[in-house]
Amino acid sequence: MDFGFDDVTLELRERLTAFMDECVYPAEPVFAEQAAAGGWSPPPVLEGLKAEARRRGLWNLFLPGEEGAGLTNLQYAPLAEVMGRSPAIAPAATNCAAPDTGNIELLAQFGSDWQRERYLEPLLDGRIRSAFAMTEPDVASSDATNISTSITRDGAEYVVNGRKWFITGAMNPNCAVFIVMGQTDPEAPSHRRQSMVLVPRDTPGLTVRRGMTVFGYDDADHGGHAEILFEDVRVPADHLIGEEGGGFAIAQARLGPGRIHHCMRLIGMAERAVEMMCRRTLARTAFGKPIAQQGVVQDWIAESRVKIEQLRLLVLKTAWLMDTVGNRGAHTEIQAIKIATPVTVEWILDKAIQAHGGGGVSQDFPLAALWAGARTLRFADGPDEVHKRSLAYRELKKHMSPAE
Repeated sequence: MDFGFDDVTLELRERLTAFMDECVYPAEPVFAEQAAAGGWSPPPVLEGLKAEARRRGLWNLFLPGEEGAGLTNLQYAPLAEVMGRSPAIAPAATNCAAPDTGNIELLAQFGSDWQRERYLEPLLDGRIRSAFAMTEPDVASSDATNISTSITRDGAEYVVNGRKWFITGAMNPNCAVFIVMGQTDPEAPSHRRQSMVLVPRDTPGLTVRRGMTVFGYDDADHGGHAEILFEDVRVPADHLIGEEGGGFAIAQARLGPGRIHHCMRLIGMAERAVEMMCRRTLARTAFGKPIAQQGVVQDWIAESRVKIEQLRLLVLKTAWLMDTVGNRGAHTEIQAIKIATPVTVEWILDKAIQAHGGGGVSQDFPLAALWAGARTLRFADGPDEVHKRSLAYRELKKHMSPAE
């Protein structure tokens, strides 16, 4: 395994770092002010950043092949890390923000020709946003086979009924389409009951009821997290993605790359937190000496560096495996990074907050919002416990007889 960055990666990382220094970081105060002004529309400053990112060739970096930048997962990892240093702005400015990234990959892989033309092309161009409607309030959605929303065939149409929540991006008025997962055949085997359909936002019967807060944050700059009601929502049969009964498999194919993208960005968040912790503790004096000279603070900083290096190596190994043996071959490592990265970065952010005192939990520093994001990712794309359960079974299986 060679994790050295190639010339393409180095050149793109240099350009991306310059974009962050010259455009993104200076825009953070304006972005925060505009986001705090209320409403669910993206802060206006974002449009200028998107135009500049495109001008600099920093667009759709996450997507391999001709439709994207053509990068491998290993090439994209250090770029996502850089973007993770300003997660509210940089991914959206470069058209590398979830949930669009996962939805783009899903449509590119499973969408029909007309579906790709109607929705994939404008998503790649940044003209619309999208949402992935899977999680439900009335069932334990950590087990995707529990999804209870019904998608019933009625002649030339599908009829959708159900309730979803924490649907990221759905409050954004630019969100034009929902990819909805539900049951098409309740009598089929558990992993063949679900299907996915495209539901345009303006379809009668679809109601975006409210935005959900996350630790008090509305995440309006990300398009919010909505509760959505589907009441006899009718879409043409050609809005089915893939085949009936293929929803669970499509979901797993979508979530694997999404999980590693989250982990890549989390490492960038951790790096920024350590930088802030060092600067803050060197600049503040308590009990006659800089806080940085306190042993407990030095322990936080040292532990943070060790943890970041461990996480980065595991993420790079996972990216390398995804490139060389495919997502299925990297399944163990994908689960391992999803278990390890959010909780570890949460710990690092907690120490950075502590080092900042009261300011650390305030709006004057980005740390509180970064902590909320890291903590939330212990649920997103599967909670810790589900990944641990699956990973433990993979280990146990190595030592089990066929009968067991």
